Amino acid sequence: MFRATFTAVPKFRYIAQTLAKITDEAPFYATQDGLEAKILSPDKTTLTILKIPAIAFEEYSVDQEEFFVVASDELNKVIRRGTRDDVLVFDLDKENNRLKVIFRHKKTGMERTFYLELKPRTPEQLPEPSLELGVSFRIVPDDYKQIIRDLKIVGEEAVFQYKSGKIYIYSYAQQKEYRGEFSEGAPLSYISATVEEARSVYSVGLLEATLKPVQAASDTIVSFDTNKPIKIEFTLAAGGTLVYWIVPRIEA
Repeated sequence: MFRATFTAVPKFRYIAQTLAKITDEAPFYATQDGLEAKILSPDKTTLTILKIPAIAFEEYSVDQEEFFVVASDELNKVIRRGTRDDVLVFDLDKENNRLKVIFRHKKTGMERTFYLELKPRTPEQLPEPSLELGVSFRIVPDDYKQIIRDLKIVGEEAVFQYKSGKIYIYSYAQQKEYRGEFSEGAPLSYISATVEEARSVYSVGLLEATLKPVQAASDTIVSFDTNKPIKIEFTLAAGGTLVYWIVPRIEA
């Protein structure tokens, strides 16, 4: 049995949109700690991890760990029907092989119920990488979004570099170049480094795919190191985190 109530429906809408963008089927684990989804892209270049702790829900109840899969596009369509005046309720009905999605109006109590068919799939454990990344910085989500969009109009690759206490992000193509120099306080709220220098290259297309949750995020932490995956962690305003791990492009 799994049942959860979420009050910030507009915030969950961005989560559903993100899942629909990266996968056809969304696999969820409901545990005592909270609701979690891990999705590895078909080409294995990106691992996306959604974690919403039990405390972020108004009501959260699970007897034992439950695994269920729903079509992400259908989930997104249903969640879009919710409004800021609704409370969102998930109710897992394994007996009838479906997930009930209920919108309950906060004032009138009127309920609208949608049923999503559960997809057959064997649970697959995807461990989160346990890498030590030498450089981390915190940035406002909207500023992160602007950087990625600037990179997009220039080239297909983005270089992330740490040197002399500053973050450098740049991209170049024929007759075009973008260079960003970022310091603690301008506009980064902090920079943390355990290495003197670091440099790695990532796909701009894969970075662009991380922009969907920006509107639902209150904070962004980016971590990287030389020729290692980049970790982009969004703190969700409604509670929880959405993390992207993206593999680097190894330079010749």
